[in-house]
Amino acid sequence: MVSEDAPRLERLGDVWVGRFTAMASPCEVLVDTDRRRDAADLVRAARAEARRIERKFSRYRDDSVVHAIHAGRGAPFEPDAETARLLGYAAACFELSGGLFDVTSGVLRRAWTFDGAEAAPDDARIAEALAHVGWPRVEWDGRTFMLPEGMELDFGGLGKEYAVDSAAALLAERSPVACLVNFGGDLVANAARRDGAPWIVGVDDPDRTGEGALYRIELQHGGLATSGDARRYVTWRGKRLGHILDPRTGWPVADAPRSVTVLSTTCIEAGTLATLAILQGRGARAFLEAQGVTGWVVDA
Repeated sequence: MVSEDAPRLERLGDVWVGRFTAMASPCEVLVDTDRRRDAADLVRAARAEARRIERKFSRYRDDSVVHAIHAGRGAPFEPDAETARLLGYAAACFELSGGLFDVTSGVLRRAWTFDGAEAAPDDARIAEALAHVGWPRVEWDGRTFMLPEGMELDFGGLGKEYAVDSAAALLAERSPVACLVNFGGDLVANAARRDGAPWIVGVDDPDRTGEGALYRIELQHGGLATSGDARRYVTWRGKRLGHILDPRTGWPVADAPRSVTVLSTTCIEAGTLATLAILQGRGARAFLEAQGVTGWVVDA
């Protein structure tokens, strides 16, 4: 008997496609093999890894590492090696971005609801949330972490991309079969197709999400991530404002592109660079050029 929670598996051309939901996103794994059982095993492994990471780092669960840190109310916390790596990455992102990429800024969601409505919070609500933002107030020496009481960690800007990389690496360890791992539009190819051809990936037009690809990108190995306002935004005074917030002001980034897509070695690197480009506002293209990475920018 097939479990109701089992991934859905279907044949698409000469690959198997497994679909499931994790991290509040539609997920799929494309497996370049003729063997259905092998494909099913790899899809199940990818799903298990995605859900493991979701359980561990979700801010919404009371059994996650993030919850344990928050429940400590400012007490020192000694993270395991995996959590330490993510904290170290978050610290590096903060420094490299000049303070624009701040994993403590998720608390700003208390003020904003990006549901497409024509609304924005008042200044007092934003100021109240901003009082709890600021990575420099965190104490982290690589072994012991201390988050001041009232502040929060939010790995939402890293977690899905990290899960993609982790799942793709796990599948590569288990099998030489080429796979494309796609969690909510953030993806990694762990190898070229068996005939040497690249995977073909479509990037949605932010004005017509799900209705056709704005770009079609050839991907043989590496990560691809997109950041933008296609699904999460508000409208304020006739202007569309995306969900990426400037941690210095508490407001959506001014003059941000509609979307930024980046191709890089890993998904987490691609996602970080895409977000950092959005945070530059009108300087998104110049930022990507300065980093020497391949990217696609859809201007507002």
